Amino acid sequence: MSSNVENVVIIGTGCAGLTAAIYTARANLNPLVIEGPMPGGQLTTTSEVENFPGFPHGVDGFQLTQNMREQATRFGTRFEQAMVTAVDFNSMPRKLILGDRTILAKTVIVATGASPRMTGIPGEKELYGGKGVTTCATCDGAFYRKMEVAVLGGGDSAAEEALFLTRFASKVYLVHRRDTLRASKIMADRATSHDKIQMVWDSVPVEVLGVDAGAVSGLKVKHVKTGAETVLPVKGVFVAIGHVPNTGPFAPALQVDEGGYFKPQPGSQVQTNVPGVYVAGDCSDHVYRQAITAAGMGCQAAIEAERWLAEHGG
Repeated sequence: MSSNVENVVIIGTGCAGLTAAIYTARANLNPLVIEGPMPGGQLTTTSEVENFPGFPHGVDGFQLTQNMREQATRFGTRFEQAMVTAVDFNSMPRKLILGDRTILAKTVIVATGASPRMTGIPGEKELYGGKGVTTCATCDGAFYRKMEVAVLGGGDSAAEEALFLTRFASKVYLVHRRDTLRASKIMADRATSHDKIQMVWDSVPVEVLGVDAGAVSGLKVKHVKTGAETVLPVKGVFVAIGHVPNTGPFAPALQVDEGGYFKPQPGSQVQTNVPGVYVAGDCSDHVYRQAITAAGMGCQAAIEAERWLAEHGG
């Protein structure tokens, strides 16, 4: 076990974690950032980010997180590649277990993000991230102007993605395994009545085509009742079957909702049920899920941690 106690440990290196690192480092708190298996988070899979303020011509997702990382490092942030496997938040200082060793921390900011739920069909993984398969219409929809695209899913998020894409795409196929959407009535009515959205009922995706060319050229779907297979002539495939928040090692120490997302305390976006422990980004936000909102939460968590340390002799 490490004998020295960290002022603040930040878990995660997406926009939320890196923003928290910049703020706490500038406050001379000498933060330690634990980065997991995907440094930079989901944004690193986005080839071009056009909606982050300050970049009038867009910015590569990997470059944006790299810039944030360099900014955090400049002010004294330290990085360590490891995975938090368990926590003990009952004692003070808080204990973070990283496999065979333990880190002690006065304050903790959990910014572990969420992983998009994928279908697992052939071609999906190979063409994910800048090659036509994506999980965010808000991020990538504008790249598909006057093209045909497909959205996979049947809930509110799938209906929202499909409706958003009608601003750009010439046609949106909404592929759902049943003959009615699971989405709320108002969202379902909007999607099914839109003249640019074509419902593909009772169908499941089988394969994303275009692997050899390195870009999506179509989506093969199978009718669940007849077994018939058809190819939708799409250039983009938007997977909208939900996200899985990366909250496992921290529950039940930190409260989560029915979807597994961290549940902030009333009146705060970032304060958890454990004093001095904060959450930021997509691990607790299942509404907006944007780089800028994650960064904003990282800022809030950092300021709260700084205040907590000031009040408790950090």
